[in-house]
Amino acid sequence: MELDEFTRENAPEDGGSGFQKENNRLLDIAVDDSVMVKAGAMVAYTGDLTFSGKASAEGGITGLVKEAVSGEGTPVMEVTGEGHLYAAEQSKKVQILDLEAGEAISVNGNDVLAFDSTVDYEINTVDSISGMAAGGLTNVYLTGPGEVAVSTHGDPLVIEPPVYTDPDATVAWSANLSPSFETNKLIEIGQTSGESIQLSFEGTEGFVVVQPHEEGSVTSAQ
Repeated sequence: MELDEFTRENAPEDGGSGFQKENNRLLDIAVDDSVMVKAGAMVAYTGDLTFSGKASAEGGITGLVKEAVSGEGTPVMEVTGEGHLYAAEQSKKVQILDLEAGEAISVNGNDVLAFDSTVDYEINTVDSISGMAAGGLTNVYLTGPGEVAVSTHGDPLVIEPPVYTDPDATVAWSANLSPSFETNKLIEIGQTSGESIQLSFEGTEGFVVVQPHEEGSVTSAQ
């Protein structure tokens, strides 16, 4: 491939507003005022943008997304100004969701990539696993209006409850669901199945998003 052809075929799309997929693994955010992005996710930007650290739903500097076991913060950053921000994380695929006013979704902290500054957010912990993994499973509760970008390892699968999922493969769930942890009822001797803990989603409405990959946070803490 000639150099001119390479640069032309891989150049960013012109124009656009809000959140766009530059490709399946790269998010293009047209920043006009401010947006929240996972710290470390910026790969490039154009225009005049300023980056500053944020903390939890209450503000501060300790970090929004917390690892379920260690409690160490992986902060998001507030990006302000005008320009285009290109964000990605570990070549994960980008999923863009448009939340209407009052519409909400819970997303695993590992999988939040970016969200509009108009989106309200708070940290929640599924703490019924506290006896098995310190701190439980941390997720971010996002309420519209605004756009939300979620990253997934591979293509996501969306399942209606009732359903049981591997915590390490669970990406998000609708706001009306409240998962609980279930343990394998069998006593395993010797080689274990590796599936001793599951998330249980009850009811007949809503959805659960899983990915074909296990993050390894909860099971590694057993």
